[in-house]
Amino acid sequence: MESGSNVPGSRSTINLLGMHPKMSDIRTGAVSLKGNPVDLAGAALKAGDAAPDFSLQTNALEDVTLASFAGKTLVIAALPSLDTPVCHEETRRFNSEAAGLDNVEVLVVSMDLPFAQKRWCGAEGIDKVKTLSAHRCTDFGTKYGVLIKGGKLDRCLARAIFVVGSDGKVKHVEYVKDISEHPDYAAALAAAKGWSFFKKAMVDSGIEFHLPAACLRSRSTSQPSWWFAD
Repeated sequence: MESGSNVPGSRSTINLLGMHPKMSDIRTGAVSLKGNPVDLAGAALKAGDAAPDFSLQTNALEDVTLASFAGKTLVIAALPSLDTPVCHEETRRFNSEAAGLDNVEVLVVSMDLPFAQKRWCGAEGIDKVKTLSAHRCTDFGTKYGVLIKGGKLDRCLARAIFVVGSDGKVKHVEYVKDISEHPDYAAALAAAKGWSFFKKAMVDSGIEFHLPAACLRSRSTSQPSWWFAD
């Protein structure tokens, strides 16, 4: 039996278990792995979309959903496995950056089992980010457009970054073009901190700054959405 899906940008259907997206859900060659094309299931999210709900498992085997982080800005880092070099370095980088983020929760999501995530975090001293497991179902992967279909990493998650504002709207998206590469940390952190962070920093530094009137009138699409946040 199939049921309609509310994945943004998709009219296709996914079965009730979220296990078998239809062919129309597959983004052929959406990213690559060391130059080789990789297909992804689920529609690609974009800034301005409502963040899809999810159900993931913590290291303590507790279920969390999007509502569990209500009122906070989220940096959601999807990645293949903590036991790979780039994922290892990425998670350590976000862990070190998280201490300087106000009212921001960093979630690192992979298909690794919660037990493996807990062991890895303990061995690496990771305590500022939350590692969450999507191992029980592919629902998160399809809703966020990161589920790998076929190949050596079949059913793992592709590398991507999503910044979700406290209003539940997606503020920043990056599907890393090649899974073996790092995401744009600066762009993700800037989106998480938002324009208010920079305004506060300038005020604290005694710097006066005003956006040009033309920008305020047009809200040029060349600027990310967080640029205009209060």
